[in-house]
Amino acid sequence: MALLIAYLVMPFDLVPDFIPLVGQLDDALIVLLAFGYVARTAGREVIEELWPGSERGLRVVLALA
Repeated sequence: MALLIAYLVMPFDLVPDFIPLVGQLDDALIVLLAFGYVARTAGREVIEELWPGSERGLRVVLALA
C-alpha cells in the first residue's frame, strides 16, 4: 500500500495524466490491482471482519478482488 501511495503522488506516471481518459485509467487500474493483491493475501475473513460498509458494498469489493 505504501508503494501504491508513492506511485499516486509522484509527479510522473506510466501514462501521463494530460492524455484524456487513458491517463486516469492507468492510475485506476494500478489501484484495483493493489487492492486485489491485498485482499487476496489478507483473506476473505479479514476483509469481512474489517469492512465498515454495507453487505452489498462488501460483495462488490470481494467480487472485484
